[in-house]
Amino acid sequence: MTIEEGIALQGNCDACVRVEELFPWNFCTPSHHRCVHFPNVTIVGVGLLGGSLGLALKRRGLATHVVGYVRREASVAECLEFGVVDDATMDLAEAVKDADLIVLCTPLGQMRPLCEQLLPALKKGVVVTDVGSVKGSVVAEIEPLIATRGGIFIGSHPMAGSEQTGPGAARENLFERAVCITTPTERTPDDKLQMLEALWRAVGCRVIQLTPDLHDNFTSRCSHLPHIVAAELANYVLSPAHPAEQGELCSTGFRDTTRIAAGSPEMWRDIVVGNRKHLLRVLGVFIEDLEEFRLALERGDIEAVVDFFETAKQRRDQWHEKFKETRNSES
Repeated sequence: MTIEEGIALQGNCDACVRVEELFPWNFCTPSHHRCVHFPNVTIVGVGLLGGSLGLALKRRGLATHVVGYVRREASVAECLEFGVVDDATMDLAEAVKDADLIVLCTPLGQMRPLCEQLLPALKKGVVVTDVGSVKGSVVAEIEPLIATRGGIFIGSHPMAGSEQTGPGAARENLFERAVCITTPTERTPDDKLQMLEALWRAVGCRVIQLTPDLHDNFTSRCSHLPHIVAAELANYVLSPAHPAEQGELCSTGFRDTTRIAAGSPEMWRDIVVGNRKHLLRVLGVFIEDLEEFRLALERGDIEAVVDFFETAKQRRDQWHEKFKETRNSES
């Protein structure tokens, strides 16, 4: 029985026992009942997402050995202090040489250069994925690059995280009940896709498949635009051009609305530049809608103003009910 055949038997208890007997590592994690296991996993970039994934893999028995690649000596010590990986190194080739799965958890702008550096050390058949918020450019650049060494790249985007950074912020349950989008192409082998999606389910995600372009279209509205809006609220309201008392009047509503503006500027620079095609269109529509509201307010059109807020409340309430139903069904 191959590792791929083991994945095909996922959910069959008897099969799980058989797979566990036939391999020198556990395929089925008893507490999570997921028939998936990668012997050697390398996480390239061990911050919040990478560290949380490392913790989940280790504690749920989804990998035998987890290695983290980091850029600073201090980060090596942090990774080991917080136990997010088994080993950490600043040597990229050493980190990936035995890997069966490599997860890129760096800012988007670093992914291609790092992939070019790690290519000579790759094992044939290795699966490479990422956690980036943009998929079109990443898949187009990295999939053929990894293929030159006999590897398989499959884009992933777990919709999880926070404004916190670093391995000290990592937590095992970060991916619980989160949506994870995978973006296979016509070059993606079905067996490798099944293995990767089983892994994301095993750390708690609900998996959805989209094309890279459709992923970028959707996330430009629900993820990237909200961050730009939060950032501009922080920029405008807290501008030094306003009196100092302005900030003292900002309370919990402002805090909650702008929370995501505290995220990494480097990460968000790469995201908005990488998804500029969709973001430019979305920003244009959003600005037009704001201008319509401004004009309604200017001409004293109270009916239009009320409709603006009523429509927003109705749509948000409907979405939130569905969101809660989905979360409850997964608990």
